[in-house]
Amino acid sequence: MNKNTYHILVVDDDDRIRDLVKEYLERNDFLVTTAFDAFEAKKKMEIIKFDIIILDIMMPGKSGLSLTKEIKKESIMPIILLTAKGETTDRVKGLELGADDYLGKPFEPMELLLRIKNILNKVKKPLLPEKIYIGNVLINLKQMNIQDNKKNIKINPQEKKVLEKMLEAPGKVFSRNDIGKIINISKERTIDVMITRLRQKIESNPKNPKYLQTIRGSGYVLWID
Repeated sequence: MNKNTYHILVVDDDDRIRDLVKEYLERNDFLVTTAFDAFEAKKKMEIIKFDIIILDIMMPGKSGLSLTKEIKKESIMPIILLTAKGETTDRVKGLELGADDYLGKPFEPMELLLRIKNILNKVKKPLLPEKIYIGNVLINLKQMNIQDNKKNIKINPQEKKVLEKMLEAPGKVFSRNDIGKIINISKERTIDVMITRLRQKIESNPKNPKYLQTIRGSGYVLWID
C-alpha cells in the first residue's frame, strides 16, 4: 500500500460481521464507514467519497446486486461482494454487473484485507504535489506555509498532517475520530480548535467557509476548485 489514506464503506446487515470488518481494517490504517443496508449506504455515498466498497449481497430491502448495478452506472469505484458460500449464481451475476471481486462467507479478515490491497494497488493514488492552490490560497506543504496576496502564515506539523490527508481526498468527509487518528489526539474540542485555526488560515471568510466546511453530524470536508 502507498502512504495515502483510503476510505472504505462496509455495507452488511449483520452487526457482528460489520463491526469485525471495521475494527480489523481500522487496525490496518484504513478509514472505515459502515452502513446497515443499501439505503443507508446511498445516503453516506452522497456526502462521502469512498475508495472501495465491501458489499453484502443478501440484505433487507435492496440487494447488494441491485446496489452494485446502480453504483457501476455512475462510478468506477471498486466493489468487493460478500456472498453466501456456494452461491455461484450470485457471484457470476455480481461480476457481470461490474463487481471487482467477491468473497464467500465465512471468511478470514486477512483474506479480505489482501483482496482490498490487490485492488487498490491497481488504482494507486498519485503522489500529492508540494504546492496546491485552494482558491487564491497557495498551500506549500514542503515549506509548511499558506500564502495569498495579503499573508504568509506558517502551519504546524499537526496541521500539515491533516491538510495532507484532506488534500489527498477532496470531498471526503473526515470525522473527528478520523482526524484524531491522523494526529494522535482523542479530545474532540482540541480537534475542533485545530480545524477552526486551519479555516482561519485558508478561508477569506472563516465564518462562512467555502473550502474547509463542517458536515453536521459527520465531520469536516475540504473542497478544492
